[in-house]
Amino acid sequence: RSVLSEAVVSTQSTWGSLPSTHSLEKLKEVKMGRRPARCYRYCKNKPYPRSRFCRGVPDPKIQIFDGGRKGAPVEEFPLCLHLISLEYEQVSSESLEAARIVVNKYMGKHAGKDTFHLRIRAHPFHVLRINKMLSCAGADRLQTGMRRAFGKPVGTVARINIGQILLSVRSKDQHLKQALEAIRRCKFKFPGRQQIVVSNKWGFTGIPRENFEKLQTQDRLLDKGTHVKVQKARGPIDMTSIFLERSTRKQLLKIQPVKPVTVKA
Repeated sequence: RSVLSEAVVSTQSTWGSLPSTHSLEKLKEVKMGRRPARCYRYCKNKPYPRSRFCRGVPDPKIQIFDGGRKGAPVEEFPLCLHLISLEYEQVSSESLEAARIVVNKYMGKHAGKDTFHLRIRAHPFHVLRINKMLSCAGADRLQTGMRRAFGKPVGTVARINIGQILLSVRSKDQHLKQALEAIRRCKFKFPGRQQIVVSNKWGFTGIPRENFEKLQTQDRLLDKGTHVKVQKARGPIDMTSIFLERSTRKQLLKIQPVKPVTVKA
């Protein structure tokens, strides 16, 4: 052996074999495990939504925000329950999806799949970032540390305020016990503290129950799907008066003649 070859052998035995370019590429392609949600729990910075400047954002885990019988009319589900957050925090899309599955499964099993309507009220628009670091042997020779540490998008979360509604369930009064238990179970999927509230409003509308029944007898509610619109006592008496029945108003609308349009030369 020559002196040069002996020096190379001694260097390799001291420091180990130097990584080749192929092994370096393999190390860079290693996919890291998902960070715990506690790393992104608190609202520290400004909202960072998806935009033309923030590209390559992965899709949120939750894609369905309504469950159960979502097309049920307003009159059928008078009972309404809310899960309210008591902390200012960030809730991941994975936890929202887990909570949706818990409520949907429990209510479908113990009350029936057509006896409730679940709606997730929080939407994950805030984008999370991660500065991926290698955790293998010899990583200090491959990375630059904190230089250019602005991370890449890794997931999405919803920014929640104190008193904000996380999810709502509307159902019949006879299924109050099942709805309470379903929402209690989904609390374990969220960080922080939450509170279950039984609303005094009719379903997903903003009208109290007593007023809803009064307005319904007066025929002042216009059906808008899962909610209603209250018709105000204003406008022409012959057309939009609340004292006229709905059938009478329809007849008046049909009978009303169309005014001819005059075109000036």
